[in-house]
Amino acid sequence: MPGMTIRSVLLSAVFMFSGTSALAADAILKPFVLGSKGAGTVAEKAEQVKAALAAGGFTVVGDYVPYADAEILVVTSDELKKNAAESEHGGFGAIQRVAITSAKNEVQVSYTNPVYMSHVYRMKGDLSGVSAGLAKALGRVEEFGAKGMTAAQARKYHYMIGMEYFDEPDVLAEYASYEEAVQAVNAKLSANRNGVSKVYRVDVPGKQESVFGAALKGATEADKNMDDRFIMSEIDFRDVKSTAHLPYEVLVSGNRVYALYARFRIAINFPDLSMMGKNSFMNIMKSPDAIRDALRNAVQK
Repeated sequence: MPGMTIRSVLLSAVFMFSGTSALAADAILKPFVLGSKGAGTVAEKAEQVKAALAAGGFTVVGDYVPYADAEILVVTSDELKKNAAESEHGGFGAIQRVAITSAKNEVQVSYTNPVYMSHVYRMKGDLSGVSAGLAKALGRVEEFGAKGMTAAQARKYHYMIGMEYFDEPDVLAEYASYEEAVQAVNAKLSANRNGVSKVYRVDVPGKQESVFGAALKGATEADKNMDDRFIMSEIDFRDVKSTAHLPYEVLVSGNRVYALYARFRIAINFPDLSMMGKNSFMNIMKSPDAIRDALRNAVQK
C-alpha cells in the first residue's frame, strides 16, 4: 500500500481488533431468546423441543406446568455444570430454562439467554457455547424481555438503590453439613410443603453445591403473593411471553441453603418493569417477602 509502513499497517490492525473487542464487550444483552413461534399445541411442541434438546446434547432435568397453556423444561449440560463448578455460587447458573407458551393464537418457544445469565450470575465463563447449542436446537429469532444491558452492567446489576445484588442472597437455612443440607432440602421440597415443590435437582461436580428448582403455588387467596401464576399474571404482560422466568432456584452450598432475594431474581428477568402503575412492581410489592418466607418455611428444619 503506497505511503503505508509495516508499523502503520500493524497499528491499524491492532486498532481494528481493539474496536471489535470493544463492540463485543458493549453488546446489548437481553434476558430471553425467542427460538420460534407458530401453529400447534403446547403439548405437541413440548415433545418436539425435548427431542431437539436431547439431540443437541442437553439433559432435561425438570418439567413444570405453572398454569394453563405453558410448560417449562429445565435443562443442563456438561458445559453448564463445568462453568458452575468454576464460579462462586455458580449453581444458580447450572441450568437454563426453556418455555413453550400458547399466546396470541400461536405457540412460542423461548429460553433464558445463557450469555446474559452468565453475567448477572457473575460466572467465570460467558456460556457462549451453550447459547450456540440452544440456538442450533431451538432456533434464534431475537433476544427480548428488556431494553438490555452490557455484560459489565449485568455483572453489577441491581434494580435500584437499596435493593439487593447477586452477592447478597438470602440464607434460608443452615445445617450441620452439606450432606445433611442437600438431603433435607431434597426431601422437604419433594414433600410439597406449604405449596413449595421440587421441579429439579442438579449437583455441581467436584463441589459441595446443588441447585433445586422450586415451584410456588398458593393454595388460598392469602397465599397469592408467593404464587407463580399470580406474579406472572401481573408482570408477564407483553406479546412475547417471559415464561422461562420460572421456576425459582434454591441453592445448597456447603452447609447453607440460599435463594436469590426476589427483588433481584425478578428484576434480572424484568429489569424494565416500572415501579408504579399498571403491570408494575407495585402490584407485586408483597411478593418478595412472601417468596422468601415460603422458601424458608419449606426448607428449614
